[in-house]
Amino acid sequence: MGLDVRAIEKALLTGKWNDELTTSADAPVVKVAQNVDELLRLSCAVACLHAFLQVNWTGPDLDLKPLDVLALGPELSELVDEDLLHQKAVAELAYGGEPAYHLAKHPIFLLLAKLLLDTPFQHLQSVPWWRLRAWRIHEQVLDEPVAVPEDVMRSLGPLLDEFASEPDMAGRLLLEQGLLEHYVGHDKSAADYFVRAARATQLEYELTGALGKRTKFQQNDVTQLVLLAESRQREDGSDASAETGGGAGEEGDNDASTTTPAPASAPTPAIPETLPLNDDTLLEQTAFTSSSAGGSSGSRLGHIDPASQPALHPLDQCILLALCLNVKNLSPAHGLTAEQMAPYVARVVAHPRNWTVHTMALLLRSRLEAHRTRTVERSTLQLQALVDQMPTADSTLAERLLYVHELVLPSKWEMEKELALRFLSIGVVKSALEIFERLELWEEVVKCWQAMERADKAVAIVRDLLEGRKAEADTVITRGKALSASRKQVLDAAREAKLWCLLGDLEPDHALEHYTRAWEISKESSGRAMRSLGGYYFARGNYPDAITCLRRAVAINPLLSRSWFVLGCACVRVEDWEGARDAFVRCVTIDDEDAESWNNLASVYLRMGEAGKKTGNAAHEAQAQAGAAAAEDAGKRIPFSNKLLAFRALKQGLKYSYDNWRMWANYMIVAVDIGEFSEACRALARVVEERAAKDGAACVDEDVLDKLVDAVTRGSGEASTGINSDEPSNASGTTTTTTGLERRVADLFERTILPRVSSPRIFRARARLLTAQGRYEDALNAHLDAYRAGPAGTIERGETDGGRWRAAVGEVEEIVDVLRNFGPRVAGFNWKLQARSIVRTFMGRTRDFEDEPEWARLTALQEEIRREED
Repeated sequence: MGLDVRAIEKALLTGKWNDELTTSADAPVVKVAQNVDELLRLSCAVACLHAFLQVNWTGPDLDLKPLDVLALGPELSELVDEDLLHQKAVAELAYGGEPAYHLAKHPIFLLLAKLLLDTPFQHLQSVPWWRLRAWRIHEQVLDEPVAVPEDVMRSLGPLLDEFASEPDMAGRLLLEQGLLEHYVGHDKSAADYFVRAARATQLEYELTGALGKRTKFQQNDVTQLVLLAESRQREDGSDASAETGGGAGEEGDNDASTTTPAPASAPTPAIPETLPLNDDTLLEQTAFTSSSAGGSSGSRLGHIDPASQPALHPLDQCILLALCLNVKNLSPAHGLTAEQMAPYVARVVAHPRNWTVHTMALLLRSRLEAHRTRTVERSTLQLQALVDQMPTADSTLAERLLYVHELVLPSKWEMEKELALRFLSIGVVKSALEIFERLELWEEVVKCWQAMERADKAVAIVRDLLEGRKAEADTVITRGKALSASRKQVLDAAREAKLWCLLGDLEPDHALEHYTRAWEISKESSGRAMRSLGGYYFARGNYPDAITCLRRAVAINPLLSRSWFVLGCACVRVEDWEGARDAFVRCVTIDDEDAESWNNLASVYLRMGEAGKKTGNAAHEAQAQAGAAAAEDAGKRIPFSNKLLAFRALKQGLKYSYDNWRMWANYMIVAVDIGEFSEACRALARVVEERAAKDGAACVDEDVLDKLVDAVTRGSGEASTGINSDEPSNASGTTTTTTGLERRVADLFERTILPRVSSPRIFRARARLLTAQGRYEDALNAHLDAYRAGPAGTIERGETDGGRWRAAVGEVEEIVDVLRNFGPRVAGFNWKLQARSIVRTFMGRTRDFEDEPEWARLTALQEEIRREED
């Protein structure tokens, strides 16, 4: 007797069992006796994992209990009951300092699946894939995502090679790897996996535009965003419209032993209820009027009618939903992102093919509609309908589990929590509080009471839980009573530590005591306790202790960027530049859109020497505008490589904090320091745009402006002002070219600075630029504008400030020299008359200073001009 082990493994992976899995002549056949143990262990692990998924994710409720399937001896049967199994399983599932959700049903099934999958396997190739699935489910049970062991992803490499010739299997594996990376916050890696999955299944998709209407009263067609997508034709001749899920053996791969043609008249699958919008203005869906999209002429999807697109294979629908999530992860949180996500969801919702896939699509649509006035009602009601459908049996279990591993479907409690948060967002606080209390999400319960200004009630709830006066639902149901002693036995260490941390948040005067108690109760394993202690010490200026606690916290769970950020700030306070650099690097590794971390990382680079030592003088304060003089002084001590790293960090951070003028100011200083004058010009323009209305001319860093003009007027040989002579003039080490820079600086004056602010120094800088361009008349006018804006041009009769008058005398002499030099170059301009008028007017306004020695200089100047006229 023999079995096709590879076909059996594939059937388990895809959820599609074929009754014809028998020995074939060309299949890899092994003796049952050799592999029966491994097959049984894998089958039991899969059964346990799917039982846990059924009862906590897809529904319907499970009609058996763990003790019904566990073979326990007579002695153990008397000692072990369902409650004890539940407690021990929840405690064992705590990982990385994060507790498992204590009301998850039958957690022993997940624990058994992981234990079975961790046993040695010698012959079965799909075990690493099942470990990946088990870990992703385990992650969703924990309070916060934690780092998974490295070998979970590394061990999947051979499987990708094994399934390279089977498009759908390869696509499934890549998609599931991407979903795990997505869940732990590695968005860029997840994006790469999703694109590779689409490429593996040969899914063609394109986000483009087509003419259409979105409202009932719209008269003219306008371009609407649409996602064109098309699945490949499967090898067995079936198309997406015949895919209903839960079939005996249709996957569309090349292995004929596991595929059977779909029936000609496949029944329509049972799908979740899709609630109508029923709005008096918006259409149910975009009505496209053009028969083709407005994409490029060479598009492979140009033949598809946006209003009548072909149905997609459910696996391809899963990939589109994953790509939709990726749009959200890699884009800023604003309306444009939601508009870009909506076509992905609409493409899947339009052709329901599987119960679980359609549930996920409706959930994503509900999230997108939650922030729009006209759709928020349907969003909330749709979410409520999705929650209510879980216990029902409106579809087969096989269909519900068919693509559950290819989606980030929330668990039942997470979906109910989302519903409660939705109620809270629209002001239905009482209903939200009832859900939170039923789910025993005490942190959210406390927040609700705090929002209602009842902090005393929140404290009472947490103390009752800790002291046993308030039993949780699982204790009441199982034991029928709530005694203090039994209550303390029910609380596992991780959950009790979390409650002590929550009490510390509520009682600031005793916070240190409560946080320390939480750390001790957890046997030094609670990441939450260390994060709370670190924040407590940091807020009170005890930075060494804060660093100690936060280092322990990130060692327990390194995926929380906030802990790394506070650790970096604490290291900055104690001038531990290496530690600060490492912390902020981890911040931007976890979330590369964290602009504040990029800015602080740049600040740290500017405080470091070659070997990470403190430099002689700090270059910048984080989030504060640095002066050009201070930067030039510090630049003599900061290695050029560190300046370049700081420049790149600031440039990256500004992508996600475009309106932060302080970051632009820092970026401007560093750009000048490394010779990136074009970037410095752009940064100065942004600072002026943001601050001109409030700060006036003070928003212009005139030192930087002068250096930009110098870079243009003096040429590349002298353009590197502020840079050490032994350093390259820009980031690439090449000579700065002034052709493009000249245009940028001219635009900076004409389009940004002068329409908003002005000052004598700004006008003089522009005059130097115009002189270099040979525009002498404009340069002369700029000098005259500088004179009029300075002390000499604004001084009034009755002025008593002698110092101001003397400075004004110098300006009068200077403008006369300018007129003498530039006047002859301007055709038709009587510069002598202009000079005499300026001197006469100034002397007439300031006759009160006739007794001053400088008055003789004005008289001599006037005589000199008169002689030149003669």
